[in-house]
Amino acid sequence: MERQFLALRRDRVKGGPLIMPIGQRVVIIGGGHNALITAFYLAKGGFKPLVLERREMVGGGAITEEFHPGFRASTLAHTLGPLRADVAKDLQLEKFEYEVIHPDPRVFAPAPDGKALFFYNDAAKTAAGIAGLSAKDAAKYTQFAESLVETAGFFKQLTSITPPAIDHPTPEDLWNLLKTGRGVRSLGKTGIFDLLRWGPMAVADFVAEFFETELLRATIAARGIFGTALGPWSAGSTAVLLLRAAADSHPVGSAAFPRGGLGSFTRALAEAAKRAGTEIRTDAEVQHIRIKDGAVSGVVLADDEEIAVAAVVSGADPKRTLFNLVDPSQLDPTFANRMKNFRANGNVAKVNLALDGLPAFTALDSNESSLKALSGRVHIGPGIDYLERAFDASKYGEFSKSPWLDVTIPTILDPALAPDGKHVLSAYVQFAPYKLIDRSAGGVKKEGNWDAHRKELGDTVIKTLATYAPNLPGLVEGIQVITPKDLETSYGFTGGHIFHGELALDQLFTMRPVLDWARYKTPIRGLFLCGSGTHPGNGLTGASGANAAREIIHALR
Repeated sequence: MERQFLALRRDRVKGGPLIMPIGQRVVIIGGGHNALITAFYLAKGGFKPLVLERREMVGGGAITEEFHPGFRASTLAHTLGPLRADVAKDLQLEKFEYEVIHPDPRVFAPAPDGKALFFYNDAAKTAAGIAGLSAKDAAKYTQFAESLVETAGFFKQLTSITPPAIDHPTPEDLWNLLKTGRGVRSLGKTGIFDLLRWGPMAVADFVAEFFETELLRATIAARGIFGTALGPWSAGSTAVLLLRAAADSHPVGSAAFPRGGLGSFTRALAEAAKRAGTEIRTDAEVQHIRIKDGAVSGVVLADDEEIAVAAVVSGADPKRTLFNLVDPSQLDPTFANRMKNFRANGNVAKVNLALDGLPAFTALDSNESSLKALSGRVHIGPGIDYLERAFDASKYGEFSKSPWLDVTIPTILDPALAPDGKHVLSAYVQFAPYKLIDRSAGGVKKEGNWDAHRKELGDTVIKTLATYAPNLPGLVEGIQVITPKDLETSYGFTGGHIFHGELALDQLFTMRPVLDWARYKTPIRGLFLCGSGTHPGNGLTGASGANAAREIIHALR
């Protein structure tokens, strides 16, 4: 084995390809869900993955923490992607006391006037509720749901392949493109035409092709702008919606909650990875990736421990990996410039509330059915213009005073997260820009301080919710406000971007993270990426991690 390793090192010094004997150690930086999935597959492939997580727990953006005495919440992400079916089958997470709750309805969408829509798993049942607002929309809803299933099939295939090399596609690239082409042809002439139109379209126009009811339009369109610097009238926002439909083709997306919060999901991932042969170390922050002769040679931890390696896989975002962990002088100037232009400033904040009781929404009767209605996600954003105005504020460096909120009350179906009779409310807040701008009385702009606006953001969320549930302010016992700056400093998301980089047409597929480097490799031999900053980057589905593992195993062998 030692002779093999020395031969490997000589090969790398000469600038040859990276050839790594099976059984060698691969360091994986970060313990997020994609990193853990990559570790699982590498271990199954015969390698010895070592996961190094800087925090005291694995999970990345999928964690459960106590934020107020006795109250626990899914601190950042609060719903599953869901996990891609083939990945879920391989991992067999049910072996690790893992249970997923599937509420029905998935989404409750109230309006300020007391009207509401309920989105059930069954399209016909949803359509029956829509009929109370519009018979025309009710008739079209089932048709829309079916169209989304058909189109999502193509995108599902696209998310499972490695983006092809542009200049010199491999035989596997050509085969994947052929299969994808067949998937497009299966849509038929009308379907192909729709796909070509819909991709670059603003999601506001997309939903307007089907529906006339503002509340219905807004609830579906919100999926195309979640976690992005896009409003519903932004070009390309439909592509984001269709990308997410690849994971879950339901018009309003997923509402799947692991019992015990998202932390139980990543705990199960860690157990599956360890059983496969992965070693996991927490409180192990990687300070630097050593490079020698254009290839990785080791990692240096914050406590100065150095680990010699032949390959490193980073689950951190591309900018943190290539500009913080690697000496930028090691990067080709053209590549470095492209990476600098990779947009990764977030637009989402998170607010978790500890409540003394259940909020009473005016659009619901106070009975058991209201409890069921609130068991999924709650959409606060009654119209397309409301969503666009919320986005407008962020364009000028301000957070919205009337934000769009995606809310869950997980304690309805998982009461162990709070003391008896009490509840947790968890809310994504859009839009909240990473770079705040304060304007003085004289109109002079200066960089804002999120710490100075933390309380104001929390108060804004409570005030917005009170429009729909007037008793909520009196129930608040505790509050946790996580700003985009917190997402960077405390949780490691550069720019506070929860998807490791903007989801937009020019940063998807062969351009994620940048053109020519969308195949999970980097210009540094032996350094790979596996996080959401790689294709497809669409949340807690595990697709980026699984795809990366396939390419890494192929490259190392």
